[in-house]
Amino acid sequence: MADTGHSLTIGVDIGGTKVAAGVVTPGGRILARLRTQTPGRSKSPQIVEDTIVSLVEELRRDFRVRAVGVGAAGFVDERRAEVLFAPHLSWRREPLRDSLALRLGLPVVVENDANASAWAEVRAGAGRGVDDLVVVNLGTGIGGAVVLDGRLRRGRYGLAGEFGHMTVVPGGHLCECGNRGCWEQYASGNALAREARALVLSESPMAGALHQAVGGDARQVTGSLVSELARKGDRMCGELMRDAGEWLGAGLADLAAAFDPELFIVGGGVSEAGDLLLEPAREVFGRYLTGRGYRPEARVVAAALGNEAGLIGAADLAREALPRWHQRRRQRRLGRSGR
Repeated sequence: MADTGHSLTIGVDIGGTKVAAGVVTPGGRILARLRTQTPGRSKSPQIVEDTIVSLVEELRRDFRVRAVGVGAAGFVDERRAEVLFAPHLSWRREPLRDSLALRLGLPVVVENDANASAWAEVRAGAGRGVDDLVVVNLGTGIGGAVVLDGRLRRGRYGLAGEFGHMTVVPGGHLCECGNRGCWEQYASGNALAREARALVLSESPMAGALHQAVGGDARQVTGSLVSELARKGDRMCGELMRDAGEWLGAGLADLAAAFDPELFIVGGGVSEAGDLLLEPAREVFGRYLTGRGYRPEARVVAAALGNEAGLIGAADLAREALPRWHQRRRQRRLGRSGR
């Protein structure tokens, strides 16, 4: 078993389609990683928990770790203990932290996945040296996080940063959260896939590459596929990516009005399209920015850590929480001894 001074933690990143886990050093280096598919929403919360435990236990066979951080795609309470609601998973008021800690015998921190990704970018990625920034992650949906004065801001109830569920089109597309017209219905991987599937189903002559890539089966179309074909030069997928970029830019302008950051970092799988997404986003952002021409304009850049940001950030947040965990444990012991 590798022992590096008991400084290692495990980060787990749970998204709508995948679960990734890795052993991470204090400097953000991943020593080992594992990845599997996310159990579907039809699966019980127990199966998702079993998946996490299985990955962590496999990683622990070769490394001595001190704590586990879990980045979950959902609403996490202010104690970083309970997943209140996960639109793309089966969790509803799930006491994930305590359940995992009991099974693993390790301190566990549960964090919103976008918060975890943002923290990784602050510590080791595109946000180093910046105290005021907003991170927007475009994946299955849209996650977000706010860092002000160098601190991750979670809000009173732990739910800050759920930008994907801001209503941008009243009465618009139905969102999995139960509302209509949410931002993630227009600028996420799911949004790209929905528009592309419609083109395949309509047998549009503009969707030849898409049709060929999925053999005419629209169910196989994903946001990642649209992004890949756009990077390869397919005109229709490039137009879909530009549409998503414009929606992204409009939303960023709203966030600038609210938070006035120095920097926007755009991450998540959809952002891998690079300037195909970011150039239209910057253009529309500049056009819609309140007070444009008379105020400093935040930069809009791609995330630096890619798909690994979530697990790196979750691992670092778990490491940071260790002193508080040890303090609580000492207090509990003192309370028992005083009785």
